[in-house]
Amino acid sequence: MAVMDGSSNLWQSARSATNFLTSAADRDWDRPIPEMTWSVREVVAHISEVLLWYATDLSAGSRELSTMDLKVRSTDEPEQLIRTITAFSSVLGHVVDGVDPGQRGWHPDGLADGAGFTAMGCDELLVHTWDAARGLGLEFEPSQVLSQAVLRRLFPWAPADTDPWDTLLWANGRQELPDRPRQRNWHRHPAPLSEWTGTAGEGGRYGSAGA
Repeated sequence: MAVMDGSSNLWQSARSATNFLTSAADRDWDRPIPEMTWSVREVVAHISEVLLWYATDLSAGSRELSTMDLKVRSTDEPEQLIRTITAFSSVLGHVVDGVDPGQRGWHPDGLADGAGFTAMGCDELLVHTWDAARGLGLEFEPSQVLSQAVLRRLFPWAPADTDPWDTLLWANGRQELPDRPRQRNWHRHPAPLSEWTGTAGEGGRYGSAGA
């Protein structure tokens, strides 16, 4: 089974996202994304913001750090927004690889370890790139191995007999699965999997169809 392996999955996710976004850099990034309040450029800027927040949260430890207001300018050119994703993915990756084993960082869904922050970074990169693709009228789909690794780390309750990418989108509240309605109040499990209680993940306090 695919698993989170240090920061390597993060580099793969960043390359997958930025390669796609680069191929679409000449399109209209001011277009709104269906069912969301963001434009394409706004969701791409959000990806970078979250990546840097994750690096900060893991570095800061188990207490929430709320002294910083972080904002990436969504009005910049697509090429610069893509470069920002690459840079902040690198920052998160270096933090994940550099912290002491067992280091935990604050997150609303639980105290995440390095693998949890890596998986959440991958989740943000992949799912929000899919959001951007919808706004641009394009298709985006990462590798099945990468999708599976993110899915199993963050959503251990997700079905294992369905397509990994479709299931990851379902787990993030983006679509339905056969016999499973779209989730409206979903959350992730970024703490070590050994701490998962075996219950389903619906109803957490972080995440929505527009997050």
